[in-house]
Amino acid sequence: MRPENLSSMSEFLLLGLPIPPGQQGLFFALFLGMYLTTVLGNLLIILLIRLDSHLHTPMYFFLSHLAFSDISLSSVTVPKMLMNMHTQQQSIPYEGCISQLYFFTVFGCLDNFLLAVMAYDRYVAICHPLHYTTIVKEELCVLLVAGSWILSCGNALLHTILLVQLSFCANNVINHFFCELTVLLKLSCSDISLIELVLFAEGGVFSVLPLAIIFGSYIHIGTIILKAPSTKRLLKAFSTCGSHLFVVSLFYGTLVGVYLLSSSWDSKNIIASVMYTVVTPMLNLFIYSLRNRDMKQALECLSTGLKS
Repeated sequence: MRPENLSSMSEFLLLGLPIPPGQQGLFFALFLGMYLTTVLGNLLIILLIRLDSHLHTPMYFFLSHLAFSDISLSSVTVPKMLMNMHTQQQSIPYEGCISQLYFFTVFGCLDNFLLAVMAYDRYVAICHPLHYTTIVKEELCVLLVAGSWILSCGNALLHTILLVQLSFCANNVINHFFCELTVLLKLSCSDISLIELVLFAEGGVFSVLPLAIIFGSYIHIGTIILKAPSTKRLLKAFSTCGSHLFVVSLFYGTLVGVYLLSSSWDSKNIIASVMYTVVTPMLNLFIYSLRNRDMKQALECLSTGLKS
């Protein structure tokens, strides 16, 4: 197959989800409903946190950024997927493909770092409650979120720069519903061994580091609780960490479950991507809103204010 220069590759074709033609309408309505729920629900969370002074705490500051990241992660891929399902037009311009890859990597990585930052916040709240306000200051919160953004953007920029150096074969068909890095590397005619090594090493650090922070935080929390176990202490720890622990379990549990239960690499990749971009952002919304007393109270206050 004749290699083509990147500059001459004007577009790619996205095969989309492996859905039977007769069920396209059903899945379109399902994914559209999930996407609108994700966007509107997370926007409501951000609005409540901004308007309610009781929610002006580090935990909800981090949560507002996680909600924004979830909206953005879904918006990078789902609208294009829905448009392709509705119009049956599968093409995406080369520039659009590269942009989609960049922003998907940014917000996927940002979710990872924000979950680690929130785990650290919960660790300080439980293990050092008397010093919480002096440790987790506004300046530190801003620094942690800014650092998460910088690392995520730098990670995505590295991926994008490495990718645009490659040449592609004449085959421009992407067996996915969006431009995902591993799929694009398969289409390249260039030697990708060095790039794969760099991405594996860098990606490993960016994946293991947040996970290590999360595990370390909860190991310390568990150790503190077990030193003097009591029902009151357990309930306080669960109310403080419950929602975050559910989200972390969902974020990493779906990845492990998909890769263990799915049989082929392509189906693993597609199912994992659907979980990250459509399902998990929507479930995060319900976990934080339905299981959180402060969010419920803020919503009731907003509803009462609107009625009056």
